[in-house]
Amino acid sequence: MKTIALFRHAKSDWSDARARDFDRPLNERGQLGARAMGAYIKASGRQFDRMIASPAVRAAETVEEASKAWGCTFKVEWDRRIYLASSATLLDLLKELEGDPASVLMVGHNPGLEDLIFDLVPDDGSSPLRDVVEQKFPTATFAVIELDVERWADVTEGCGKLVELMRPRDLDPALGPSLVD
Repeated sequence: MKTIALFRHAKSDWSDARARDFDRPLNERGQLGARAMGAYIKASGRQFDRMIASPAVRAAETVEEASKAWGCTFKVEWDRRIYLASSATLLDLLKELEGDPASVLMVGHNPGLEDLIFDLVPDDGSSPLRDVVEQKFPTATFAVIELDVERWADVTEGCGKLVELMRPRDLDPALGPSLVD
């Protein structure tokens, strides 16, 4: 059994229309959301053997803010392939993991992370959490999938079970989407 946790970057700042997408930082709500999720992950007691993340500024800042709340720092493996990656690219990245860690935390972007959930977790009605993801996988959302494989190289579509899903608004309604921007 392997475990993959997916953590979508927190809410980014769109105030500078000239900024490259890669360089967009977190906005204030994003910083709060990342810290809230870091505290949640700490409270859950989950441990990860590896962390791989997109090097985009908003993903890096999500890791930084969550780590503050988590109370620890991680050796992060920055992988540019995660930036705006498709589910197929993310799946290939998982299959290439060396050392066969038991659990991995991936910090990245949509639609790739959401699509990876859809590809790994069967759409057979057995996962109410998958149904929630079908509605929306918001920024700073944390999801955990247990994979019925012994090696990462064996990961295939439909081999997973979504066992945990937490959105920032589940922790604090103020961290959810605003009705008026």
